[in-house]
Order: sequence, then structure tokens, then C-alpha cells
Amino acid sequence: MVSQSHRYVFHGAISPAPLCCMKPKDQFDNLEKHTQWGIDVLEKYIKFVKERTEIELSYAKQLRNLSKKYQPKKNSKEEEEYRYTSTRAFLATLNEMNDYAGQHEVISENMTSLITGELTRYVQELKQERKSHFHDGRKAQQHLETCWKQLEASKRRFERDCKEADRAQQYFEKMDADINVTKADVEKARQQAQLRHQMAEDSKAEYSSTLQKFNSEQHDHYYTHIPNIFQKIQDMEERRIVRIGESMKTFAEVDRQVIPIIGKCLDEITKAAESIDHKNDSQLVIEAFKSGFEPPGDIEFEDFTQPMKRTISESSLSNSRGDGKSEPKFGGKSKGKLWPFIKKNKIIETLLGTKSPKQQKEPLSHRFNEFMTSKPKIHCFRSLKRGGAGPEDFSNLPPEQRRKKLQQKVDELNKDIQKEMDQRDALTKMKDVYIKNPQMGDAASVDHRLAELGQNIEKLRLEVQKFEGWLAEVEGRLPARTEQARRQSGLYEAQNTSTVNSCAQDRESSPDGSYTEEQSQETEMKVPATDFDDEFDDEEPLPTIGTCKALYTFEGQNEGTISVAEGEMLYVIEEDKGDGWTRIRRNEDEEGYVPTSYVEVYLDKNAKDEYKSLQKISE
Repeated sequence: MVSQSHRYVFHGAISPAPLCCMKPKDQFDNLEKHTQWGIDVLEKYIKFVKERTEIELSYAKQLRNLSKKYQPKKNSKEEEEYRYTSTRAFLATLNEMNDYAGQHEVISENMTSLITGELTRYVQELKQERKSHFHDGRKAQQHLETCWKQLEASKRRFERDCKEADRAQQYFEKMDADINVTKADVEKARQQAQLRHQMAEDSKAEYSSTLQKFNSEQHDHYYTHIPNIFQKIQDMEERRIVRIGESMKTFAEVDRQVIPIIGKCLDEITKAAESIDHKNDSQLVIEAFKSGFEPPGDIEFEDFTQPMKRTISESSLSNSRGDGKSEPKFGGKSKGKLWPFIKKNKIIETLLGTKSPKQQKEPLSHRFNEFMTSKPKIHCFRSLKRGGAGPEDFSNLPPEQRRKKLQQKVDELNKDIQKEMDQRDALTKMKDVYIKNPQMGDAASVDHRLAELGQNIEKLRLEVQKFEGWLAEVEGRLPARTEQARRQSGLYEAQNTSTVNSCAQDRESSPDGSYTEEQSQETEMKVPATDFDDEFDDEEPLPTIGTCKALYTFEGQNEGTISVAEGEMLYVIEEDKGDGWTRIRRNEDEEGYVPTSYVEVYLDKNAKDEYKSLQKISE
């Protein structure tokens, strides 16, 4: 390329040689290759930025998919886990990662619009400009070559005419010196020589004019046209270099613009991590799993130094308990049971012969056979212990857990009722529209659906009342239900359940709503309600197996419990089965459960041994 001092500058090399000694054609070829290389570099950088944007988009997509993958699913058990601060912090991290992915999408969009798009258009313009400059250079080169050819032709013509004039002059001199040649021939040769001299002069003038013109064109070519073209190419190349530098700055600036937002995302993640409260999470676990039971009492001492009865006669089982010496006993053998309260053990009742007065007592062998035939029922009951389907009123759960489950069920049913009512309101409005505009539809077509919704709402309301009743009993808002009310509830459940599990039929209400192994009379035996009531009411109470003294005052507010005052003496009819409760009786009409730790128990020795033997048989 050419500077103001008209020196050629190619690839950083400066040549001090005169321009007339250079070969412009070769320089044009070199410059063409160099500028094409510059365009290739620019296109390579565009390709690099495109691949970077694709990587950013792919990374953002993967981050979004990752965040979506670990988001809690709606209406799933995972939503309950997000009440803890640690899981909420994890959820906040997922949300921030989603925003983090959005910033990478912004990087991709900005690079595409500010770099890739702009440089692509610039490359197209650059190619057109380069093509125009080299076309002008080659046109100037061709013009100079044409002038050179004209100069060469004029020079050859002048040289030829000069040679012809010399030959004509020599012939004339020869003819003029020859005495034998006529005057006419001499004159003719002289005229021919003059003509050739004139032609040589004309050729000389033409050659001189053409030479001057060529020199002027050559001067303009090397000192004006070509330097201007080279300067334009140099400016074009410098603009390309500046443009790619600016694009690289933009490349960095696009990343720098999102750094504050990415920093905020990371700050929010840190803030979420710092918000984790281990004490709060522990308290939530306590609230979620606390049972509401009183802690069990101390394990009582069993004295094996006393003589043991080796045989148990039928009369000893049937007769009433002896008046042995009462001695303190600190709890029997602790054994975990499914139900926290056991109202009545039918197996012991069968073996002890404590049947209703209406029924004739049978020999012990018959009662033992009856116990053996009840084995399938016990097996079914044990299947519940292993995790089978629990009762509808959640009576297999501790009081606090049962209350929570019942409250949750009531809330769910209320939501279902609201949905059904919304659908009914929408259909009612649709029906009104059909009535006003019969062409839009038949109003009678929605009557069937409205009737279905009404029935569904009524059923749901009955379910709500049932569960609210159970909830009220647990919370102590309502008095304990009578046996007749519980039987009616059981009949209602049997009517509204399509398939009744045989194990669920064996349940009987316990003090907190739990169930024992005793089979439900209203579901298994289809007898008139009056007969059942008579049999239930005439049942013989359990025998007394000892006495107890209340160490503390206990307010029995839940169903199946009994209130006692400190220092009060009561009868023990069923000792602690390992669930922390002892069944006692104040008189024939008042009996219930109290926490074992609240009383000091004195069991009758004979009754105790006989009771434990029967317990082993029942197990």
C-alpha cells in the first residue's frame, strides 16, 4: 500500500524503490490474497461466536431441565417435605438456578444480535467493497497496458518509417550519381525519398505525442490511481481489524453485563442456605410425629421366688379370684401392641367364662376349641400390625397423629365440596343461558349432571360430618359417643363402602377410637339391633385382678378414659399391656383407662398368675 511519501507498504514491509520499477500486478495479487485471508479470519470469528451462543443455550436448557427435574411435583408427598427450612432452601436454590439459566440465555441472545448478526452483515459489505477496489485497480492496470501497447505500435511505426526513409535516400543518391540514369528516374527517386522522409517525420511526431501521453498516463497510474486504490484497500483492511477488535470487546462486555445478576442469584442461594434453621426443622418433626401418649411407667419387678402353680383347673378359671395379699408390682412384661387402648380381650373372656348371663357356661375344652377356631381372626389382626390398610377414622394412630389426619381429611373433603359447588354453579349459569337462548343448547341436557353434582355434594357433606365428629371426639369438643352411636356409625360405614375388608370388620372402638380384635357384631352377624343391644348391655363386667392407688390427679377428657383424684383407691380390671395405660373401675358404672405412671398397682397374686398364664395361651 502507499503512504503519503508514495512508498509501497505490503504486510509491514516498506520498499524504497521507485514505483516505476515495481510490478503492480504482483502487488495486486498479494493484496488480494491478504484481504481474502482477513475476511476468512472474520468469518472464523463469527463461527466461533455462533458456537459459543449454542453452548450457552444448551447450558441454559440443561440447567432449566435440572431445576425442573428436582422441583416438587404438585399434589405429591414431596410438597409436604418443603415445609422444612432445609428443603425450602433447596427449592430456592432450584429457582435461582432457573434464573441463572436465564442469564446464560441473555448472553446467547446478546452475542447473536450484537456480534454474529452485525459481523455477518459487515462481512457481506466488506466483500463488496473489496471486489470494487480490486476491480478499479485491474481496470487502471488494463488502461495503462493499453497505452503501452499504443506507444509500442507508434514506436515501431516510427522506426519502420525512418528505415524506409533511409533506404529511399540511399536509392536517390545512387540514382543521382549514376550517369546512365535518366533525369526522370532521378527525379522520381528524389520525390520518393522526400515522401519517405515526410512519413518518418509524421511517425516521429505521432510517436512523440503517444510517448508523452503514455508518460502522463503512467505517472497518473503510479502516482495517483494506484496509490488511491491501495489506500482504499488499506483503509478497508484497517476497518476490518478495528471491527474485529470491537467485537471482541463486545464479547467480553456481554458477559460482564450479566455478572451482577448472576451475583444476585448466587447471593440468594447463599441467603437461602443461611436461612436454614435446624431447631425449627427439629420442632416440625416433633410436631409431625408426636403421639400425645403419656410416657410408660417403670417396669415392675416380678418375684419368681414364690411357688408357682403347675396346673390350672377349670374350676380355678371359672371361679372368682381369691383374696390374696395385695403387693405392689411395677408393670408386667412390656410388649408393643398396635392399639394404645384395649377395651376387652375376648380370648381371656372366653377362657375365664365371663359371658353374658343369658348364655350357658360351657366346659373349658369347648372354650379352648373356640379359642383355636378364632386363630384366623388373630392372623388377620396381625396383618394389620404389619402395615395393612388402617381404619377409616385413623384409630390405629396415636391421638395427636389421629387429630392431624382427621383435620387433613376434613380439609380435603371441604375442598372437594367447593369444587363440586363451583361446577354446579357453572352448570346452573349455563342452564339459565340455554333457557334464555334455546338456540345455544338444550337446558334439559344439564339436568342429569346437576343431579349428580347434588348427590355428590350431599355425600361429601355427610363424610365431612362423620370426620368432624371423630375430630371433635379427639379434641374433646364433644362428649364421648355411646355404644349405640358407634354402632350406627359402623352401619353407615358398611353401607357406603363397596368392599369391606374382613380384618376391618373385626374392630371395636377403644378409648381413643382404636380397635381391638373383637369382631364387630353389626357387620359380621346380621341380627336385629335390639338383640344386639340387649346382648351388649348384659355383658358381664371383667373380674377384678387387684387394686391401685392414684398417685396424681388425672382428668380423663378423651373417650375411654376415667378421671381420678390423688390418693383415690380403685379396682384394677386389666393391667398395662405395654402401651402405658391401665384399665380400672370405680364402681359398676364407672370404669376406664388411666396412665400407668399415675397409679400404684397392687395385683392379687393368684389372679396375677392365672391372668399371665392365660395371656401366654392367647399369644
